[in-house]
Amino acid sequence: MLGDYRIEGRRAAEISASIEQAVGTGELMPGQLLPPMRELALELGVNPNTVAAAYRTLRERGVIETAGRRGSRVRPKPATTGREHIRVDVPEGVRDVSNGNPDPALLPSLAQAFAAAAEQSDRQPVMYGEAPVEPELARIARAALDADGVPDGPLAVVSGSLDAIERVLAVHLKPGDTVAVEDPGWGSLLDLVPALGLRTAPVGVDDEGPLPDQVRGALAGGARALIVTDRAQNPTGAVVSATRARDLRSVLRAHPETLLIEDDHGHGIVDQPLHPLAGVTRSWAFVRSVAKAYGPDLRLGVLTGDAVTVDRVRGRQRLGPGWVSRITQRAVVRLWADGALDTPAVAAAYRARRDQLIEALAARGIEAHGRSGLNVWIPVPDETGAVARLLHSGWAVAPGARFRMSAPPGIRISVSTLDADETGPLADAVAAALGPAPVRSYV
Repeated sequence: MLGDYRIEGRRAAEISASIEQAVGTGELMPGQLLPPMRELALELGVNPNTVAAAYRTLRERGVIETAGRRGSRVRPKPATTGREHIRVDVPEGVRDVSNGNPDPALLPSLAQAFAAAAEQSDRQPVMYGEAPVEPELARIARAALDADGVPDGPLAVVSGSLDAIERVLAVHLKPGDTVAVEDPGWGSLLDLVPALGLRTAPVGVDDEGPLPDQVRGALAGGARALIVTDRAQNPTGAVVSATRARDLRSVLRAHPETLLIEDDHGHGIVDQPLHPLAGVTRSWAFVRSVAKAYGPDLRLGVLTGDAVTVDRVRGRQRLGPGWVSRITQRAVVRLWADGALDTPAVAAAYRARRDQLIEALAARGIEAHGRSGLNVWIPVPDETGAVARLLHSGWAVAPGARFRMSAPPGIRISVSTLDADETGPLADAVAAALGPAPVRSYV
């Protein structure tokens, strides 16, 4: 028994399903300790090996974590579909600056692009067995990658950055392998890795990207893959600088078997140059999605990499969805060809909103980070308290627990729709929520 919930089942699959269902409905909460395996086996009248197999399944699915003699417990962010456990309910009348979405007013209209793509598909319908990548999309994407110094490689089209990362990890790694990830980092990625049965090795981040010494330590400790956000790092806004890229490439050269995955989801909304790391390891992948610049519902990303990696991804893709809609690909081509997005203007707008907030916070003695992207990251001493006090004062911010493992506490503010006249009141509210003592350093 766990509170009012009873774990049920006679077979490992039944026991694991019972626990996972309870986690999904919230009857078993994040961090809740599970019964010792022998104790649960006695209660259910089964062999302890059956319970061990159930726990192993849940661990590989990212639902629970095991800490030796300290036992097994529900992960802080379990990989279930029931609900998002770490979030802020935004009451009516509260200004929501927590969600990380782009500004709808800065997104281009999709109507004409999709109308043109539909007309083209009426004339040239795509049938089973045809090429999965629209030739013109491949041409334009490859030219842009070449201009940014991304090594040459075959192309695949995927349903966004997370889809690409999942597919690349799945075709290279096996359950139990370790992946070095940024900390703080993208919450969805921190949940995805354990959901694939993989282990995470947190790597600290500063304004210039992952810290080389910590990357070196993770790879020396056995991590088989490294995932890096080149620009618009979520939640800190870090950008991999030229100097940091050189240092990281040096670390990777000493570990040529590392699977390197680079995420450039900030392409189109960032005015900072790209400094890719690809080319120093045998296996690599680089993904560039369109969600932030053209709209989150436009589920498309371009993936390139070494020939083996891209071929494996394409092969697995053929066995699942087959391909990303060629109508969608043709619409993206039209958006690119027509210059539907004024990239410099969009990047400048987001930069101005970030800078205004960071400057307002600095005037109040508060350290904040955000070199690129849609967000500002603020180290705080009391994350839960700061979120609650800001909510009480009319501002909903994202708790740092969404984005971190061992990194110090923080809060994330999305500035994408922040008006200039809101900056001062928000900075005042943050200062009041944090109290008189400023916080320094999020590494």
